[in-house]
Amino acid sequence: MTNMPNPFRIISRCSRTKARVGVLNTSHGAFFTPVFMPVGTKGTVKAMSQEELELLGFPIILGNTYHLYLRPGHELIARAGGLHRFISWTGAILTDSGGYQVFSLQHIRRVGNDGVLFKSYLDGSEHLFTPERVMEIQMAIGADIMMAFDECPPYPCSYEYAKESMQRTHMWAERSLCAYQKLLELPHPNPNPMLFGIVQGSVYKDLRLESCGFISSMPFPGIAVGGVSVGEPKEKVLEVLDWTLSALPDDRPRYIMGVGTPLDILEAVERGADMFDCVLPTRLGRNGSAYTTYGRINLKNARFSEDWGPIDPECSCAACKRYSAAYIRHLYRSNEILSARLLTLHNLHFYANLMTQIREAIMKDRFPEFKEAFLEKYGRANGDEVGPSREDVQTNETDDLGASESAESA
Repeated sequence: MTNMPNPFRIISRCSRTKARVGVLNTSHGAFFTPVFMPVGTKGTVKAMSQEELELLGFPIILGNTYHLYLRPGHELIARAGGLHRFISWTGAILTDSGGYQVFSLQHIRRVGNDGVLFKSYLDGSEHLFTPERVMEIQMAIGADIMMAFDECPPYPCSYEYAKESMQRTHMWAERSLCAYQKLLELPHPNPNPMLFGIVQGSVYKDLRLESCGFISSMPFPGIAVGGVSVGEPKEKVLEVLDWTLSALPDDRPRYIMGVGTPLDILEAVERGADMFDCVLPTRLGRNGSAYTTYGRINLKNARFSEDWGPIDPECSCAACKRYSAAYIRHLYRSNEILSARLLTLHNLHFYANLMTQIREAIMKDRFPEFKEAFLEKYGRANGDEVGPSREDVQTNETDDLGASESAESA
């Protein structure tokens, strides 16, 4: 699956939980886990430049296969020398398979064992995604980590549908692996891409365990947990993570797709998860909300109209060091672009700092103490548990703040 020996190694473990710190090697550098990956849907993390992401310390971002295929097109990206050169990003890139976006397009797609036929949200043209085609697209993009094509079942769904969907995901995983191995022999922008498999099975324990066994038996250097945070109650998400993470190999990175909020991340790290992505810090920033040491706040609220202090008095980001909450609220209410930039920068700084603190706590064998202290300040019942944690490509989407988002959103 990769020419690099031992692309992932664990360097520290918590003695009282399953939390661990690892190092994952890619063609564009090595980085520590647990790690959060900002979502750069179309080759850009909305409102941020690549220089700013580097200064915030993010070693890897996520690109979206579905969106990049539709615009500007994977052929153009390949001619540019791959996505890294096209967007001038020196770190690593992970591309998802497009499975989640296809799941979101229920009204304009048709799923079969061969693949998924769907209509473009841009112009209504029809396209077919098969495992082989998705591998071709991701190879052309030049991702460091590619995802096998999968089907993300909705919640709720019947046991029968979840089983059928899981079996289809397994069949597609085999076809993705075969196509990947053939494509390695051809010229492509990335000299050493990795392919991760995806576990499905909805909220059914026996299906999740069966999927863990099947995907783990294949030579994927990393394994993702898909189909969580798609509408399930929070307790059900944690239950699925308990089953799944306990059944996955210890020596491979575990990627929880679409998760999540700060509290989600802490719970998943405690259970042995290593990699995360989520649109919330960027989306909520554009919609006037900020993550802070003391919980998530909504700057739309009138109480911030004369708040001359920073968004978060304990934050060292550029927005908090220079600007008041009142000023940023004014920018937001005035529809000024600077509001989106400052709040997005602040939220991403919050996430980057959280992951650094998590890794340090694990390495000092103090993760339970860190989690307890974080929760005492942040609030155990904080409202950040509400809202979408995955990108939805449907038009006329309404997020938890009531703001209408289009298919351009991330």
